[in-house]
Amino acid sequence: MGATLIKLRMQQILRCDFLRKQDGSISIEAMIVLPVMFWAFLAMFSIFDAFRMYGINQKAAFTVGDAISRETLPLDDDYLDGMHSLFEYLSLSEGQSAMRVSSIWFDADNNRYRTDWSRTRGDVAALTSSTVRNWHNRLPVMPDNERVVLVETWSDYTPPFATGLEEREIQNFVFTRPRYAPRVCWEYCN
Repeated sequence: MGATLIKLRMQQILRCDFLRKQDGSISIEAMIVLPVMFWAFLAMFSIFDAFRMYGINQKAAFTVGDAISRETLPLDDDYLDGMHSLFEYLSLSEGQSAMRVSSIWFDADNNRYRTDWSRTRGDVAALTSSTVRNWHNRLPVMPDNERVVLVETWSDYTPPFATGLEEREIQNFVFTRPRYAPRVCWEYCN
């Protein structure tokens, strides 16, 4: 009789009181939901920061390209060092960065692009005429002997939080027509 009474009492407790009580349910729900919400907030912040850095890097590359396109005197190593420092400053570069500046012209007779000169800062190789000869899908359509200044930049990006975004390299490819002279020269003009 004692065992059946205990069994009955347990069934009453389980049926009535325990199933109807909701004490602590908010705490349990919060323990489940808050980490997911916190991760989502950090992930959104990281994605926003990545887009912001891409925009800043692109604006910095356009600024360097525009400054170089306005030059009427030949460029030299000191000038390019200054432009690389300007890019690093404007792009808020925290890691490795590189820059390649090239003067490219179009040879309509042979339907190919050629380089006047190409100089680099950082760990990238200079462009050659054989490299750019078939860049019809990368460079604009130009008339014969028309020139553009090509500025390519690379900058490392590290997300602020480890939420699934990985470290990557931000690349820019910016071309600008020379503004005040038919071409931008390197140290001397031929």
